[in-house]
Amino acid sequence: MGKSVDSYLLGMELGAAQSFENMTVFGLLTSLNGGPEYVTLKEALETGVFTVTEVSEGGSVPELKVENRSDIAVLLLDGEELRGAKQNRVLNTTILVAPKSAMKVPVSCTEHGRWSYESRQFAESGNVMAASMRGVNLREVNRNLEVSKEFRSNQAMIWDNVAEMAWDMKVSSRTGAMRDVFEAKGADLDGYLKNFKAAEGLKGILVFIDGKPAGMDFVSRDKAFGALFPKLVKSYAMEAMLLRERRKAGRGKDGADKATVKPGADDAREFLKRAAACEEKKYESVGMGWSYRYSGAGIVGSALAVDEKVVHMAFFSVAEAEVSGNMAGTGMRRNFRIV
Repeated sequence: MGKSVDSYLLGMELGAAQSFENMTVFGLLTSLNGGPEYVTLKEALETGVFTVTEVSEGGSVPELKVENRSDIAVLLLDGEELRGAKQNRVLNTTILVAPKSAMKVPVSCTEHGRWSYESRQFAESGNVMAASMRGVNLREVNRNLEVSKEFRSNQAMIWDNVAEMAWDMKVSSRTGAMRDVFEAKGADLDGYLKNFKAAEGLKGILVFIDGKPAGMDFVSRDKAFGALFPKLVKSYAMEAMLLRERRKAGRGKDGADKATVKPGADDAREFLKRAAACEEKKYESVGMGWSYRYSGAGIVGSALAVDEKVVHMAFFSVAEAEVSGNMAGTGMRRNFRIV
């Protein structure tokens, strides 16, 4: 793509900032054409012509089978969670599944304590992994792409991150399921959903938490972004809630005074400039198009492009401590989550 992603990042129009608790959201708009038509995972599953299943009766943790019997492509977002079958999973990368096609897709488990059928097909859970987990997972996938050209994650790290999230949010789960944490905190997440609204024509969001950039998501079609907006807000809101709980427990990276900082448009532009300055690498996508991966100082990203048009793009701030998996007491948290 020759870093043409820069045109998207540096040419973004910023919507008015919206704030609630320790989270601020800037809307992202652009007039750039977004390539092929597609629908979201939720919309596709509801039609009954798109299915997600285990790859075989015995199943395989790092992959699932998808079948698209419709005449339109289906967008699967990185970090988007599927529930059911033998255990809940999340997508390791953003994939555009072509019409009238079937394929295996790379996934990771977000339910450590179950390996038995609760349904034959997957449903969408309504959740996307918390923003920091998406960022760390993206960096791990980027590393594995460099080594093996595979969209593999670090499964042990994901299990540990889910366990830490459950511990910090004081949620116990019989099967160590990420979804159980989102459900237990549903009322709190609803508070964020009520306070952040998607303006007409919006194609993305750039989110600050505790006054610092957490990440951004851009989707080329405003209708698709509108359908994904609640999931994405919950993803960043869960991150905001986690940081708040860690501060209360004395484990926050910054003092409480940082949580009240309200970023401005200049701060948002600075993050977009940093994203545009990242090093770019190109890989053949699992589905349609090409997957572009980005890395820079304290930032990672990815973009899916079809015919040189960006379909989805995400960048996240990532601290080195988060990548190293340096989490004290992980064993204790695992004991806490599975009861």
